[in-house]
Amino acid sequence: MKGSLLFLCLFSMSCWVDLMPTAGNKILHFGACRVSVSMAEIRVGFTAIKANIQARDPIRTLSILSYPHSLHKVNSSDRCCITHHLFNFYVDKVFKHCKTEDSYVNRKISSIANSFLSMKRKLEQCHEQNRCECGRESTEKFKQILANYEGLNVTSAAMKSLGELDILLDWMEKS
Repeated sequence: MKGSLLFLCLFSMSCWVDLMPTAGNKILHFGACRVSVSMAEIRVGFTAIKANIQARDPIRTLSILSYPHSLHKVNSSDRCCITHHLFNFYVDKVFKHCKTEDSYVNRKISSIANSFLSMKRKLEQCHEQNRCECGRESTEKFKQILANYEGLNVTSAAMKSLGELDILLDWMEKS
């Protein structure tokens, strides 16, 4: 009996600690899911390389994340689903193809990618537990993002997506 009580107490504490943000972290809400992340760290890293990355974008007339298929118009019930798709998209497609000749920029990209990988893992756990359903709206918006991305060559699309990271970060924080 004492062992069960001790286990329950330790388990409860570990769950509570898991939900507590560490210093400087924010808890972002994506539908039923909550993810703790250091947005300041990601923003500092992105700000340090933003001009460099955006200067590499030869096509300024197309946006992958912006209007008319804006993330800002996703309803709250679809936020979990589209966020799950976007983290997979950035980890599996974007960061893998963002390499430059500048080691400083590459280190910053790697740091941001690691943060996204961590968020992706946390969101996947929540997504599976809560069985987030993808509504038609989020599915259509994500299909459009993929179509915009796949309409360019891989390197250009990855750099453009990375250059638009502030759009995604703003949307994430708006939750």
